[in-house]
Amino acid sequence: MVRNFLSIALILVFGLGFSQKGAYYQQKAKYKMDIDVDAANFTYNGKQSIQYTNNSPDQLDVIYMHLYWNAFKSGSMMDQRVRNQGKNSDKRLQKDGVSRLASIPADQEGKQNIHWIKQNGKDVKFEIQETIMKVYLNEPLKPNSTTSLSMEWDANIPMQIRRSGRNNSEGVDMTMTQWYPKISEYDYDGWAAFDYLGREFHAPFSDFDVTIKIDKNYVIGAGGTLENPFDVKGYTASTDIKADQNGKATWKWTAKNILDFAWAADRDYSVDQFTVLGGPKVYFVYQKSDKTKYWEEAKPYVTKYFQIMNAQFGQYAWPSYSFIQGGDGGMEYGMCTMILGEARSVKDLCGLMFHEGSHSWYQQMLATNESVRPWMDEGFTSYAEAYVSNQLFPPAKPQPNPFIGSINSYIKFVKTGKEEPASWLGDHHDDGTAYTFASYVKGELFLVELGYIMGEQNLAKTMKQYYDEWSMKHPTDRDFIHIAQQVSGMDLKWFHNYWINTTKTIDYAIKNVKYDASSTTITLTNNGTLPMPVDFNVLTKDRQVLTYHIPLNMMHTPKTKDIYGPISVMPYWYWTQKDYEITVPFNKSQIQAMGIDFSQRLADINPADNIIEVK
Repeated sequence: MVRNFLSIALILVFGLGFSQKGAYYQQKAKYKMDIDVDAANFTYNGKQSIQYTNNSPDQLDVIYMHLYWNAFKSGSMMDQRVRNQGKNSDKRLQKDGVSRLASIPADQEGKQNIHWIKQNGKDVKFEIQETIMKVYLNEPLKPNSTTSLSMEWDANIPMQIRRSGRNNSEGVDMTMTQWYPKISEYDYDGWAAFDYLGREFHAPFSDFDVTIKIDKNYVIGAGGTLENPFDVKGYTASTDIKADQNGKATWKWTAKNILDFAWAADRDYSVDQFTVLGGPKVYFVYQKSDKTKYWEEAKPYVTKYFQIMNAQFGQYAWPSYSFIQGGDGGMEYGMCTMILGEARSVKDLCGLMFHEGSHSWYQQMLATNESVRPWMDEGFTSYAEAYVSNQLFPPAKPQPNPFIGSINSYIKFVKTGKEEPASWLGDHHDDGTAYTFASYVKGELFLVELGYIMGEQNLAKTMKQYYDEWSMKHPTDRDFIHIAQQVSGMDLKWFHNYWINTTKTIDYAIKNVKYDASSTTITLTNNGTLPMPVDFNVLTKDRQVLTYHIPLNMMHTPKTKDIYGPISVMPYWYWTQKDYEITVPFNKSQIQAMGIDFSQRLADINPADNIIEVK
């Protein structure tokens, strides 16, 4: 008995030890910055101290940091990638297939010159590999402990080519994004020390205390809380701007538990502010002109947008959110986004605002590693954007679902033969358009197809539970699928693997129809390489729509309800089986039409052979 008791005790001890070693953790950083901007010359000097806490079970001997602006120069890795890809590269990085980076004037290159770095007051060695800086710690950072890093640097604000930089296409002086030496994320997969080639980012949740000195005539928009609005231009009616002997005003910003701190500055900015019932407070920071006239019209739509997002996908976590004119399109950051302000209509402007705002859910609060899984970031965000846009800007002609446009675009692109798997790293796609479809479109359709498989009610419940369990953390696709399986009772691993890791496609068809006196027998066939459940619909002459759900055997549990009407569950279709017969209790004279998926959620690449009108 003693021996058995000891054996059980040892098993428990080692079992608990393994569990703790593999338990979820996340790192934490606290930044304190002092920034002095020379606006006339587009340079700045920076000082920062960082309190970095290692919550992992690993001892850290080095710390990796990002120096993103070092990419903006001729001969950089970003430049090399664009030159190699030519017209297949991101359209913003090239013109007629020629890299824009190759012709940056020397005085407009991005530069971050690190003067020194100290750990707990003592100099440390560091090594710069273009956009990655490796800091060798004098004192190893043990698990559950904190160290202090301090540093000084100066920087040259680059020509605005991608997201950051000076003098963007709409005349904004400075877009200050990914602009400071930034600690990389460390997790179970190690350091997320990816070279920057223009795509995505990843970082630990951090607190920021940022002081910026800049010419008093500038207005700053930022993601955070302005602590001294009465001392600076733009945020109050006060004109009593406090300036030092050099004519500079001091801006003090703070932010808690965000992934990064971004800001922009311009002399012609105006600041509008309004509060959404239930949060957040919203700031519009932009140049008011005829070209930006739709910003005023966008306010009630943005208010409704946040209310829908809060109700459907989870409550926005921070006190404010800023839409800031700047950058080269739209790019999300902590508590703010940089967007181009000129638009053809209020709908177009709101579409951009809705997309970038939705990144606050699917990249900021649910902070997946977008360098590794851009489809979870861009795709889930695109899903939320379409969901809200369909309610606030309903189409002139009724559509079967809000996502039909993305499904049709996906089908068209698949037939070009250029599709690449969504599982590829963000910066490692060979074709810019293929990256867009892998990350934005297939990521969005990942959720659309899940709604088709498991039912829209289960998908909505999954999205809320995903938020409840993983907001303000760094979830992965395994975490999401785990919740989806819990909610639905289905096995969904097969779909995740097919849709994300391969470019296999769905292609079901009606092969044959046999009409009898009191029934009709339909033979369906699978011409594709991605097996799916099939919803077979019948529209009767008396306008009834019936759904016969044919579950895929790999699901192990059928769908029993959906928002598209009552369901009759049929026997499983085995994924190895080519054809499937279904008999419905209606003869030819009773049927007006029948086919696969009247809801048009199934991303079947040849939908023309899915429907039959009975004449």
